[in-house]
Amino acid sequence: MKRLATCHDCRRPILWTITEAGKRLAVDPDPDSAGNTAVRCDGVGTWRSRRPTTELPINGWERLHMPHVATCPNRAEQLALPVGVTSLAEHRRKRRQ
Repeated sequence: MKRLATCHDCRRPILWTITEAGKRLAVDPDPDSAGNTAVRCDGVGTWRSRRPTTELPINGWERLHMPHVATCPNRAEQLALPVGVTSLAEHRRKRRQ
């Protein structure tokens, strides 16, 4: 049984999972074929998530879900930089090439 929480920003339901690194990750509660996170419930009722790879593809007991950070409508507002602040991401991308 899924114990759903509510996103503080958009008030939509979310499902908290634990990643392979032991971090918490909020995902949308309904499976999504466009998702990039494999989610399963372990034997003690903890929801676990991981990123499927070519070496470790999705298993039969896992379902693809979308991380909530990718679908939260209020997330774009949070990512907007304040006036006068410049993002260095574009500069860093150019240096790597």
